[in-house]
Amino acid sequence: MYYLTDCLRQEKSMETLSIGQYDLIYNAFSFGFATLAAATLFFWLGIGQVKQQYKTAMVVTGLVTFIAAYHYFRIGQSWSEAYVLAEGAYNATDKGFNSAYRYVDWLLTVPLLLVELILVMSLTRSETVSRATRLGLLALIMVALGYPGEVAESGSVRWIFGLLSMVPFLWIVYELYVGLGKAIESQPENARGLVKAARNVTVVSWFFYPIVYFAGAIGIEGATATVIVEVGYTIADLVAKAGFGVLIFLIAMRKSEEPDGQKRQTVPA
Repeated sequence: MYYLTDCLRQEKSMETLSIGQYDLIYNAFSFGFATLAAATLFFWLGIGQVKQQYKTAMVVTGLVTFIAAYHYFRIGQSWSEAYVLAEGAYNATDKGFNSAYRYVDWLLTVPLLLVELILVMSLTRSETVSRATRLGLLALIMVALGYPGEVAESGSVRWIFGLLSMVPFLWIVYELYVGLGKAIESQPENARGLVKAARNVTVVSWFFYPIVYFAGAIGIEGATATVIVEVGYTIADLVAKAGFGVLIFLIAMRKSEEPDGQKRQTVPA
């Protein structure tokens, strides 16, 4: 997968960074790895606290943060190798920063984020498979369409692929608010608010990605753009994965308190 991605990747010119700019990004990557690794342990160690029907959701939740933590470790390594300190500033080396790690991570984790929400809602088996498959495919298309624009030198190419990737993104938003609306309203009263919050966190945090994505297409360039993109994506990842995962855990806990368990809900696919 990495080989195929690297074959498609176009090397973008790397800017000289001040010590403060370099350290801010490096520390963001370090914080991201630590947070996601700790979240993985928390989610997997908490599996025993929820009922059987929610254990798969917790496994997937931990898998998302585990995959992301691994990639943040690799991102941090690549960042360290991409720059060298010389004459009071960090200059690019000939190794280059491998931004493809982020997109490989998103190809794996973004569909799983939607799957964990579907799983914790405890729908019927056919409804779960149908909605998880549809949302997962939309998420894959969204990420795949965004990558060519991310690595492009041209701002116009970035706009084209960015706007194309917004199509499946808006479809996902529609599915979450309209397609799953009845199913969410049918959730147990003690967990309904958390399910809505998880849906809202997904949408709000995902809207942050295109804001960062288009930073390089609206005149923000150079080292400033690099800081905005790398730190911005890191913040969005932490909210969308670790923060969202905490909500999934709380939903599973609340629904596990139901004496007879949560009835599976059926809504039109």
